[in-house]
Amino acid sequence: MNFETIATHIGGEVDEETGAIAPPIHLATTYELAPDGSQFHGYRYSREGNPTQSRLEAALAAIESGARSLAFGSGMAAGAAVIQALPAGSRVVFTDDSYYAFRLLAGDFMTRWGLEYEIVSMRDLEIVRAALRKPAALVWGETPSNPLMNVVDIRELASIARAAGASLLVDSTFATPALQRPLELGADIVLQSTTKYLGGHSDVGGGALVFGSESDLYRQVLHVRRVIGGVASPFNSWLVLRGVRSLAARMRVHCENAMAVATWLEKHPRVRCVHYPGLASHPGHAIAASQMSAFGGMLSFEIAGSREEAIAVVAAVKLFVRATSLGGVESLIEHRASIEGKGTTVPETLIRCSIGLEHQRDLIADLEQALG
Repeated sequence: MNFETIATHIGGEVDEETGAIAPPIHLATTYELAPDGSQFHGYRYSREGNPTQSRLEAALAAIESGARSLAFGSGMAAGAAVIQALPAGSRVVFTDDSYYAFRLLAGDFMTRWGLEYEIVSMRDLEIVRAALRKPAALVWGETPSNPLMNVVDIRELASIARAAGASLLVDSTFATPALQRPLELGADIVLQSTTKYLGGHSDVGGGALVFGSESDLYRQVLHVRRVIGGVASPFNSWLVLRGVRSLAARMRVHCENAMAVATWLEKHPRVRCVHYPGLASHPGHAIAASQMSAFGGMLSFEIAGSREEAIAVVAAVKLFVRATSLGGVESLIEHRASIEGKGTTVPETLIRCSIGLEHQRDLIADLEQALG
């Protein structure tokens, strides 16, 4: 069965009690137990699980071709749970262009948790091999990356990690399972910020992990979530599940619009370079074409000028909304270095765009007047 059909129907089964075609929301925080405390309804307490969250998790596992899924209150909570599940003394190798908050997580917390980490470029696989000569429990990849849209070869990365005895996690938030399914390419875990495209409407926060197998690491992460409590709320689970059902259709327009905007930007005299894997000029284009069905709705570009000129472009837009985050129906724009703040590695002239569902000619016209 094709992805579009699976995403439209999974988790949206007709309610057996009422016949409703929209899934119910179970808001209960606690559930009736047998006299001996056993869970004869399958649930005990909302921090451990709830029926709406379970329905979402089944849907996410299906669309990622995974065995198990765990939903969380945010993408950061999901990623942190994997780190917290590792034994003391474990080592993690991060890509150098992972989401900046995960780099903060590594620098601010991993040492105090008794864990080691190294940050390396994963565009050069020899660098990854060198980093894995020292034992590691986890390799943390991200493709396309935020905000430079770097692409890494998931198949090769999975092979290298497996040979070194490490698990591979891929943050696939920019691609979504509509465009890229890392588990099918050999990864062990997929991370999604469901706040973004899976929710799709800038109105819900959430995160998820999808596991290729019911591994020991899956069970340890589940234990972390049960104890520490980073669960997804029932209503947020319902909103993400709703978003999944329209994901395939929305991503088609996001991709078409982003390609049109990127192609136009590449020819503009005030633009030094465009970071979008759909462009033939992108250094990761061939790899992206081999592991993605389309190239996504995210792009960034660098102004041929100064930091101040880049900020002036962001200030001049009229249709784009100046806001962080991504994946909603509306187009967003930001001066990324300002958003990341102190310690950012992003070029000061870089502007990041989340391309929405507006007409592409209107988006281009807005950027044209902003660039002057």
